[in-house]
Amino acid sequence: MKLFHGNIENNTVTIHDEEQQHIVKVLRMKNGEEVHVTDGNGNLAFGKLILEGKKALLEVSDIKTGLPDFNPKLHIAIAPTKNIDRIEFFVEKAVEMGISEISFLITEKTERKNINIDKIRKQAIAASKQSLRFHFPVIHDPVKFSDFIKVISPESTFVAHCHENLERIELNQIPKLDHFTFLIGPEGDFSEKEIQTLADQKVRAVSLGNQRLRTETAGIFVASWNYLHLK
Repeated sequence: MKLFHGNIENNTVTIHDEEQQHIVKVLRMKNGEEVHVTDGNGNLAFGKLILEGKKALLEVSDIKTGLPDFNPKLHIAIAPTKNIDRIEFFVEKAVEMGISEISFLITEKTERKNINIDKIRKQAIAASKQSLRFHFPVIHDPVKFSDFIKVISPESTFVAHCHENLERIELNQIPKLDHFTFLIGPEGDFSEKEIQTLADQKVRAVSLGNQRLRTETAGIFVASWNYLHLK
């Protein structure tokens, strides 16, 4: 399947400009080739490619709407790493494994405060297309830890930290839910004050095993754990 991103409204399908340029200038596709277009909201169009100069249009054969999304949904709130390549790697792999939302947490020990969020969103779309996802994940703007915890649901929120002296449950002890939110800290981990704040809100802490994992590795670990439970 050759999958591209575009708008789907009623019976009209418009391939996004950047995708059109990619089709014409990079892929050098031909008239009549079969392509699929998704809007990232669970809709998928199928048809034949029509090239008019630098424009790539779709002669629609069929449109499917309301395609099912992944279940359970996973939202990972993760502190961006100092090396941006590592967090971009996490985004790509987590998207391939069906993550629903990503938030970037600014915590007490977060070293990187600024992120090119538009670039991250484009990478998430690219990973979605590569893995044939018809529901693209939501990539939120960076948010302060103190603001993020104001809107969480404690019963479905968990925090992964490395403080062995604090109580943590195993992943297999987490109940079956339709939606999970996981908080993952920076290279220096969450502060004990932040962990205590979460505990005061009844957010449960989890262990990701005996090894100490890098921030992006912990994120991928949680995404792969959820991937095993997808329906």
